[in-house]
Amino acid sequence: MGHMNMIKLSVGSESVESLIDWQRNRSRQIKGNRYFHITRMFPKRTEEILAGGSIYWVIQGVIQCRQKIVDFEEVIGDDGIRRCAILLDEEIVRTEPVRKRPFQGWRYFDPKDAPRDLSPGRAKASADLPPKLMAALSEIGVR
Repeated sequence: MGHMNMIKLSVGSESVESLIDWQRNRSRQIKGNRYFHITRMFPKRTEEILAGGSIYWVIQGVIQCRQKIVDFEEVIGDDGIRRCAILLDEEIVRTEPVRKRPFQGWRYFDPKDAPRDLSPGRAKASADLPPKLMAALSEIGVR
């Protein structure tokens, strides 16, 4: 059995750097040293996801990075509603930028559709270009 990924819009993030800043410095959603993202829907395919899956973040309409999913935990809010905490590895890996239309919630994301990780050199260089430009260049074959 292979693994399965998830994909989610990072609402409010302007860049990978702002996502990192939110998770490490501003969010209160920390357990141990790990940031966790809260969602209403609990995935049914947790075993496949925990077998090596990541959450791919869509920032400003472009898939830009991913984080390995470490675990899922049930969380009951002050309102009594059951939610899912997605515990994430602290490393955020930049990916090839790929445009993605907006969607609600999270979705399963097949590994065959996932963009490749950027090498450290390309990740550093891509931080200097607007993501939509990087995605457009990638779409026309400029790597």
